[in-house]
Amino acid sequence: MKLNAVYEVARGLTLLAVLSVGAGIALPGHAQPVVGTMASGADGVSPDLLNEAREAWRLKDRKRLAAASAAAQAQQYPLAPWIDYWDLGLRLNELSPTDLEAFYQRWPGSYVEDRMRNDWLLELGRRRDWTSFARDYPRFKMNDDRELSCYALLIEHQQGVDVRQRALAQWLAQRDGDDGCQLLASTLLEAKRFREADVWLKLRLSFEFNKPRAIKQAAAMFKRGTELDILGLQEQWQRYLARRANSNGRTHSELATLALLRAAAVDPAQAAERASSDWARRLPADLAAWAWAQIARQSAFKLQPEAADYYEHALKLQARAGAAPEWSDDTLAWAARSALRADAGAGRPALLQEALKLMSANEQREPQWQYWRARSLMNSATQGAAGDAQRQQARQLLQALASPLSFYGKLAADELALNLPLPPTPTPLSTAERSAALAHPGLNRGLMMIAMGARSEGVREWNFSLRGMSDRELLAAADLACQREAWDRCINASERTRNEIDLAQRFPMPYRAEVMAKAREIGLDPAYVYGLIRQESRFVTDARSHVGAAGLMQVMPATAKWTAKKAGIAYRPELMTDRDFNLRIGTQYLKLVLDDFGGSMPMAAAAYNAGPNRPRRWREGPLLDAAIWAETIPFNETRDYVKKVLSNATVYARLMGAERATLRERLGQLIGPREASAPQSNQDLP
Repeated sequence: MKLNAVYEVARGLTLLAVLSVGAGIALPGHAQPVVGTMASGADGVSPDLLNEAREAWRLKDRKRLAAASAAAQAQQYPLAPWIDYWDLGLRLNELSPTDLEAFYQRWPGSYVEDRMRNDWLLELGRRRDWTSFARDYPRFKMNDDRELSCYALLIEHQQGVDVRQRALAQWLAQRDGDDGCQLLASTLLEAKRFREADVWLKLRLSFEFNKPRAIKQAAAMFKRGTELDILGLQEQWQRYLARRANSNGRTHSELATLALLRAAAVDPAQAAERASSDWARRLPADLAAWAWAQIARQSAFKLQPEAADYYEHALKLQARAGAAPEWSDDTLAWAARSALRADAGAGRPALLQEALKLMSANEQREPQWQYWRARSLMNSATQGAAGDAQRQQARQLLQALASPLSFYGKLAADELALNLPLPPTPTPLSTAERSAALAHPGLNRGLMMIAMGARSEGVREWNFSLRGMSDRELLAAADLACQREAWDRCINASERTRNEIDLAQRFPMPYRAEVMAKAREIGLDPAYVYGLIRQESRFVTDARSHVGAAGLMQVMPATAKWTAKKAGIAYRPELMTDRDFNLRIGTQYLKLVLDDFGGSMPMAAAAYNAGPNRPRRWREGPLLDAAIWAETIPFNETRDYVKKVLSNATVYARLMGAERATLRERLGQLIGPREASAPQSNQDLP
């Protein structure tokens, strides 16, 4: 019998024994292992070998890792594919196609097979081994690596295929520079399939998003003098604008535009003054429009009232150029947001509609823009037949969007005064459906890796295993994760279903007694607490963020220490991942920020995510519709966070028995500066 065949049989029996306890199934001849542990022995999977391999990989100890890999395969260890993957990964630049083919044959259909193929294809691209690359690339299942897409397009170009449009789209979409897309772009420029104008466009986008590596790579495609001028602009833009900037010739105009983009990122108002100077007014219309659009974007990001005026000026300049702008969707999104905030919240419908029209087709289909387009049509409709038609169009957009599950779906339903029912519970899973999930190698490996502390690897294996599953298979996978109390994977799998919606899986309520008790003890809405926890940690008690937030409610250590002192709670750093302590400290802090913001759930959620000082600044300015305030939060992460917390909380309120719980009730009507008479209860909030 081949090694992988023996391995699959042994692994299947071991996995069923280890994981069956979560589904309440006793297998003949197997003792029941302890729930939540991975004990060594015949019925369990020891973490020792995995930990040994991970440590060897971390230290780049090839000899030690090779020994661990050999032992794992000899023992038919269920997580041997990962150890083998780490082993080959340390030796990738020394391997041959034959070595990789043997690896693929050992672990066919697994996540690590496809992950290794991704790594190997990148290695082949760097080796410029196009024959081997072309042979292996069609077998790459994930197909989610833009650098590989660029290598593949380069091969098509070498075969005589016209790849200009696809290649330009890939290159412009690649925010940070890499070898594959840079090689593709430079090759096509040399072949005169790309133009210098394309390179300048790439530079403008790279300056917009402040990507130094992409700037350096694009600059290298010009002559040395121009390259040095471009690179110097990153630090010396002020000197360039003060002493050297002129608009004589396209190259000088492009350089001046890049300098203005850098100036806009520092001070939009000052950049606007510079853009109004004599030399800047001589820029070609398309570049002047670019500069003003970036001044407007930076101004809008800072929530300045001038942003809408700057955008309107940019659009007028672009109209003179006689072509549609090549601005990014992010620039156009901030044009739409500046239009929503303009004129003390009255808005500028024409600017909003123009910004939406110029967005890419995919961006236009995003729910937030569908909603704001409908609101704009409704608010700007005049009397008479034309206005009636406009209102009818708005209602149709809102009806298509209305849903009890998504943020903008709920807002659309609230706008139409619809009390939409929650989706019905699906038919219970059959024994066969549960058994299929229980026996799925990839799902089980993913859960094992997570249980042993290799969360990143386990999550990737899990997600790969869900590809192509039907709704029923996804529900069964989610059920398996829920049984193992891997709540984040339960939610992850269940959220992928299209027609069968299981809200108990998508919005689980673990630790219900503890959450309800702690929330009610201090006067918090339990649905709001659950909505926040679901977004913060997906109920992973030992979760840690890249900035150090820890536990179920993802509290920063300094915040926990401050809150504990404020509430008279004993604090020790090791308690941060203790479920009960984390719940107590997290709910206490949430109550403090909620009180500080006068009970405003969106502002309290923003404060919980970004710290209280930022939403204090974001509330300054005009009195705004709370939905507009949420849409114009400058930080992408915080904006998404606030929407999801409130949307989650609305669903949880329904699941807890509220007959009618609207998003608008939680969002509130208006947000603006704190009234002078309103006390700021916790000015020292961290």
